[in-house]
Amino acid sequence: VLELLRGVQKGSEDRKRSLSRLRWALQNKETQQKFVRLDGSIRTLIGLFTSSLADMQMEAARCLHELSHSSDPAVAEACLPVTSYLLTYLSGHSVEFTELCLYTLGNLVVESEAMRKQLLPQGIIPVLASCIQSPHEAVLEGLGYVLSQLLQAKEAPTEIIPLVLDSVLPQHMIRLVCSSLKAGIGAAVEFAWCLHYIICSHTANAALLSLGALPALTSLLLDLASAIPQDAPEGLELLVCPVLRCLSNLLAEETGCEVQIQDERLLIALFLILQHFLQQHPFIVQECLWLLNNLTADKPFFCSALLSLDLLPALMQLLPCSQMASVLVLTVLCNIAVKGPAYCQQLHQQPALPLLLPALALPDAEAVGQCLELLHLLFRHWPEAAADFVRQGGRWALEQHQSTPELQERAQALLAMVGQSLGASTFSPCDATLSAFS
Repeated sequence: VLELLRGVQKGSEDRKRSLSRLRWALQNKETQQKFVRLDGSIRTLIGLFTSSLADMQMEAARCLHELSHSSDPAVAEACLPVTSYLLTYLSGHSVEFTELCLYTLGNLVVESEAMRKQLLPQGIIPVLASCIQSPHEAVLEGLGYVLSQLLQAKEAPTEIIPLVLDSVLPQHMIRLVCSSLKAGIGAAVEFAWCLHYIICSHTANAALLSLGALPALTSLLLDLASAIPQDAPEGLELLVCPVLRCLSNLLAEETGCEVQIQDERLLIALFLILQHFLQQHPFIVQECLWLLNNLTADKPFFCSALLSLDLLPALMQLLPCSQMASVLVLTVLCNIAVKGPAYCQQLHQQPALPLLLPALALPDAEAVGQCLELLHLLFRHWPEAAADFVRQGGRWALEQHQSTPELQERAQALLAMVGQSLGASTFSPCDATLSAFS
């Protein structure tokens, strides 16, 4: 390492070759640590990085990029003197050089809080904002990477997100995410995650809603669904995931979202996406169900649409997908049932009861508990469902849970409700208690 550094410092004809060899050597963790401890090492790299010789400058940039991959905070902090130059070079030079500087910055801010604290006063947010109108996909993708790393920092809600909101970045991020099917999805994926991190801070949702994020992302989801499967771009699932999360979290706001979005096409889009990604990318199922839960919670419009569009069978088919999917499907059904008798009548007519019996046999207590909650709502609002449930063997299914501590009380309460619906002479709470010992 010392020999390579001396070769770079001498300024000989072999300097470029020494620099190239150094770049390859810096891919090794121990070499990175030894290099930054050598006197004058970073100063030499900065000298070449800021030189007027384009080929030397590019090789020095590649060396700094290799150093930025280190997981050792000491290596990142050794690179502190280079930050102002990295920011300066984002405004010019070649696309490749700008891209390299962006990824170097992104890597450095991950590992070092000191690096982030130095970059913020140096104006990293305004500089990044000036890059977001670049016509080059590679630059935009690198920019999204830097932003996503900054927005995941522990100090982001108080120190970084306010600066981002004061810039032009949010509206341009929304625009770029929503034009992804035309402009390529690489950068859009990064910016969609950036929006997700901003929304998760819960300090910026009102600002994003005022920028029209909700209708824009809804429209994008409709476009993504319509692109399936004919001309769906590769890696579409990588974009679908953060878009679904952004919508789910924005809908959790209490600022009139139910007024802003009442489009039953959104439900059709969700189920098209579910069907397309179910086999190869099952993680998308959970994301879709989270959104469906937030759409149906406190929003009768989407509860009615789910039933009128005859989407209940497709929803029930997702019960066995995973433990979380089971819980979410049953939660969505509870969101519908809690709306009252008319909704419970439709659930009964669809019919939902035969499909709930297997849910009571699931091995997960949380899923079974949610199923019991759904049955409670159905029996309370539509007693005919209780009688039907017994005819289909539901009493035996409930009795199986009388010995499960966390489910026992609810199972016995349901057995009592069933008994009342059939008449005390044929079925009573006492029978329910005794049956566990028969």
